[in-house]
Order: sequence, then C-alpha cells, then structure tokens
Amino acid sequence: MFTYEFHEQRSSEMRRRAEQERLALAVLRGRRAARRRAYREAPEAEAHSDGPRRHRFTRAA
Repeated sequence: MFTYEFHEQRSSEMRRRAEQERLALAVLRGRRAARRRAYREAPEAEAHSDGPRRHRFTRAA
C-alpha cells in the first residue's frame, strides 16, 4: 500500500509542477506579446537634432 500512496503523491506533485510551468510560460508569452504590441503602436523615435545625419565612419579614399 505504501508504494501506491507514494506513486499517487509523486504523480500529483508532477501535475502541480507541470501546471506551474505552463502558467509561467503563459505569463512570459503575454509579456512578450505586450512588448511587441507596444513597440508596434509606439510613434517613431524622434531625432535628437534637426541637422543632417552624420555618417558613423569617414569615407574611404
């Protein structure tokens, strides 16, 4: 009988852990989706200055 009870306890613990992992993944997916949505809906970034854009590197001869 002890083996059966141990098996049942282990089984229920594994189910609880799996449910917690599923919930954690769902939360992560929700956060990622919210970030993507915010990024898509955000206005374009404004330039720091009104002057022409300078290139990062000098031109090669």
